Amino acid sequence: MSTSCFNPFRLPKYKGKTLSIPSSSRSQLNINTENTERKRFDKLESWSMILDYENIESWETSKEDREEWTADMSQLFIGNKFASGAHSRIYRGIYKQKAVAVKMVRIPTHKEDIRSSLEQQFKSEISLLSRLLHPNIVQFIAACKKPPVYCIITEYMSQGNLRMYLNKKEPYSLSIETILRLALDISRGMEYLHSQGVIHRDLKSNNLLLNDEMRVKVADFGTSCLETQCRETKGNMGTYRWMAPEMIKEKPYTRKVDVYSFGIVLWELTTALLPFQGMTPVQAAFAVADKNERPPLPASCQPALAHLIKCCWAVNPSKRPDFNEIVSALEKYDECVKDGLPLTLHSGLVSRNAILERLKGCVSMSSCSSISVNA
Repeated sequence: MSTSCFNPFRLPKYKGKTLSIPSSSRSQLNINTENTERKRFDKLESWSMILDYENIESWETSKEDREEWTADMSQLFIGNKFASGAHSRIYRGIYKQKAVAVKMVRIPTHKEDIRSSLEQQFKSEISLLSRLLHPNIVQFIAACKKPPVYCIITEYMSQGNLRMYLNKKEPYSLSIETILRLALDISRGMEYLHSQGVIHRDLKSNNLLLNDEMRVKVADFGTSCLETQCRETKGNMGTYRWMAPEMIKEKPYTRKVDVYSFGIVLWELTTALLPFQGMTPVQAAFAVADKNERPPLPASCQPALAHLIKCCWAVNPSKRPDFNEIVSALEKYDECVKDGLPLTLHSGLVSRNAILERLKGCVSMSSCSSISVNA
């Protein structure tokens, strides 16, 4: 890939000088340093420039501290920022001559609780990402951990996230072929994730990325955890608009929280709308947890998809299907579409039984606890 579209910054190699600080001045210096650091973080247009202020040798970890995934920072070129969060920014980059995304996490030194939380999220994300390998999971490449900025380097997904893609679409404009293709990518990635004993806990359209071929990959594992360890976590994780009611209420939960979130994402695909639009995140959480509300399904929604969506966001987690069942159902729907068989129930034309027979199992009318698909 050409680097002409980049304004690249490459880490320089130079030697820094050690300053001798009188002990009587250290207390005031610490306060001034924290204030300076905060202002620098807030005002810098590019966090990558922070690295220029540090001695490059401080990024070169000892053999004892070096992990298999530790990045060779001399091979990293950082380009323009294209996304940001409360404590992170994501840049385009080139690492070892390949296009990458560089997630830079700011680790503040003046707020112990935030620092500890961000360090734990970074450690968890690296631990999970470095062992995952699937076509529908964003590929981890390398990382570095040296305050004030931690970096996670992953494959570059050129078409942004699914929410950005849907924002450009007219409501209800996605074809059934497109909906099924995107939904299958997501569900296959999640099926693999659950097979590895991992709960994502923040599955949403913003964390689903698209590549040049418009294939979807699941990303952002900062709040993910191993299922065996999730029970130790207190409070709720994720984003309210996509969050399962049991997690909102801070009750015990299982991997089925991801299935609920997938139901919301599938609703997004069928409508191209933001779930609970017009509500604040807190209002959306209250509506789901206390009033058992869900985003309204349009009359135009395919009955098969409407049925699947309702199963995924069922109040009782045990009534929600597993991702292997979801993948199987979506694959059958996809086959029906390719064979020219409709997924809708045309009332008044033929009897319901005749339609179900004709569709050869394309539309499952069984209970949500088990989505059956006939061969």
